Formats: sequence, C-alpha cells, structure tokens
Amino acid sequence: MNAASESPNSSRSSASGSRWGDYQIEVVVGHLLRYGVMLSAAIVFLGACIYISRHAHEPANYHIFRGEPSEFRTVPGVIQSVHNGRGRGWIQLGLLLLIATPIARVAFCIVGFAFERDRMYVVFTVIVLGVLLYSVIGSGLAF
Repeated sequence: MNAASESPNSSRSSASGSRWGDYQIEVVVGHLLRYGVMLSAAIVFLGACIYISRHAHEPANYHIFRGEPSEFRTVPGVIQSVHNGRGRGWIQLGLLLLIATPIARVAFCIVGFAFERDRMYVVFTVIVLGVLLYSVIGSGLAF
C-alpha cells in the first residue's frame, strides 16, 4: 500500500505505536464539541419556544430590575425547573450544557493522553481541568 492510499488514521497511529493516536483524539474531541454545542442550542431553542408560548403576551417592565430567581442559581434548582416544564429552566439547562461541553473536552483529553502514555500532557491537562472546575464552582454554580 502506498503513502497516497493510506488514511490519515493509519499513518498517525502507526507512528505512535498505540491504538489511540492524535488523529483519533482530534476526531472524538471535534465530535464532542460539535454535538455538545448542537445539543445545547437545541435545548435552549426548546426552552425559548416553551417560554414564548407561555409568556408572549405579557408586557415587559424594564423600570424595575429583577435578578435571576434563586431556583436558577443552582444545578438542582435548574433540574427541578426543567422537571416542572418551565421554559426558563430549559434555557438554563442548555446554557449549563454549553458550559460543560469544553470541560468534558478537557476531561476526555486527559483520558486520551493517558491512553497515549503522554504523562506531560496528562499533567498539563489536569491543571487546565482544575482551573476550569475552580472557575465554574467558584463562580457560584453549585455542583
């Protein structure tokens, strides 16, 4: 088999000598990001449709600032709101999923680098994951 007929998958994985090569990790990470964003957008759209169908004819009052209700400040509160079928809960769930998508990407990269036995990248990626989790948990989202 000549070099032109080889797939990018076979040439990269044979160079590393492992089953999980850079190309496979890139493909899975790409799918993870793409489908995570598409799923979160679909959930936000569903929530917007529910919210607009129930509140479309309410007059907007911008003279008084109303902050986010307390039920949307925690993950269990968002899940309870979704369970009750509230549109704003679905929107919040979609936004939480959008935030979780890059965090899941970093977590998967740790697994991929561990399969490749690349300790240096595992250490760096664990540090990045720690910073991401600290920023999310420290910002008031209670997991």
